[in-house]
Amino acid sequence: MKNKIYHSVTLDKEKCKGCTNCIKNCPTEAIRVRDGKARILENKCIDCGECIRICPHHAKTAVTDDFSILKKFKYNVAIPAPAFYGQFKEGTNLNEILTALRQVGFDEVFEVASAAERVTEAIRKFITTHKGVKPLISSSCPAVIRLIQVRFPELVKNIIPIKSPMEVAGKIVKEKLANKRQLKMKEIGVFFITPCPAKVTSIKSPVGSDRSYCDGAFSISQIYNKVLVNIKKLEKVEALQKASGLGIGWGRAGGENMALDIDNTLSVDGIHNVIDVLEEVEMGKLYGIDYIECQACVGGCIGGALTVENRFVSRVRLRKLAEKIAGKPDVDPEEFNLHYKQGYYTMNRKVEPKPVKLDDNVVEAIKKMDQLEKTVEELPGLDCGACGSPNCRALAEDIVRGTASDVDCVFKLRERVKALAEEMVSLSQKVPPAMGVKRGGNKEK
Repeated sequence: MKNKIYHSVTLDKEKCKGCTNCIKNCPTEAIRVRDGKARILENKCIDCGECIRICPHHAKTAVTDDFSILKKFKYNVAIPAPAFYGQFKEGTNLNEILTALRQVGFDEVFEVASAAERVTEAIRKFITTHKGVKPLISSSCPAVIRLIQVRFPELVKNIIPIKSPMEVAGKIVKEKLANKRQLKMKEIGVFFITPCPAKVTSIKSPVGSDRSYCDGAFSISQIYNKVLVNIKKLEKVEALQKASGLGIGWGRAGGENMALDIDNTLSVDGIHNVIDVLEEVEMGKLYGIDYIECQACVGGCIGGALTVENRFVSRVRLRKLAEKIAGKPDVDPEEFNLHYKQGYYTMNRKVEPKPVKLDDNVVEAIKKMDQLEKTVEELPGLDCGACGSPNCRALAEDIVRGTASDVDCVFKLRERVKALAEEMVSLSQKVPPAMGVKRGGNKEK
């Protein structure tokens, strides 16, 4: 289907118990519970993974690639997210991690942290020359980009048009290996080791680009044990680590801004905190800020739903690691400037707003909005979630769309049952006129 929306986050109906935990925590109100089972609204889901985290029955999962996909390519490269390093106990050598990762089944490993160093330079250059709308918003978190598209469509113009480190890493790898190994681009498989489902979605359905330079993704939780086993039996450790601490620091909240090292920046992590800040931006209340680093997960990428380590522990590890590997990023100024002028780091498509409309027809949409407001006033406003919608307003929207009824609200149902019961009592006291009793209850004289 041409208009089919790809989502990494999926629902296992067999495991779902209809407990409604997910509907209360979804930041875009993309989940409903109907007939005792959760349903994900594709046009609202941003693949942030909050429902995966919150579901006590593990009914929400993220679809990643199977290792059999490696057979489709002549040469396979793993590009691990900086957050990947924070999963291993303190003192584990990065070259050990990267060597063990390569031995999982890859021909080569390239650090996304290394690409992050180049992206840092591109962002800094763009900010210092930008004369337009402010604050600019980081494009590194795909869940935040989709959040803006769906919930804050007016802010898409604020998203900085610089590619994410993952995409830049994929492009670097494919171009260099195509020349070095005399391979066609399509023969090189590039696979991101991801901490979250949003990155998977951004590969399968890219935003800001015609296509992704990555061919798939494996979750950190999916590959962690394999790497751990390989580390224990390593006989030779290869010198694969190239990134500096600044690039590695991108894996935690605040790391991007720390690498930028410019004034008037703001860092916010956790999707609900991000929403609060974006509301401030939308209302024009955020002053004196040039750039906002937004991370959907608490703690940044190390808090992703597909990681294995406690995010607070991982954050400390990554911070110490970044401090330990000091030094300047290995970025050639001449090569960088040439690439920047050529648009190497720039998105080639505009990020389009994708607001969820009540109707494509403007006149009908206005009518439905009026109906929605009236319906909201008639509902109790308790936002209990018993109806299977996250709150009363969401239920009103569902009613207007025709996917729910007002009696889905237990309070409205109770009122209806009470009125019906009273009517039945009244009817039970009435007798037909032919039985010698008037409708008013007085006997004929």
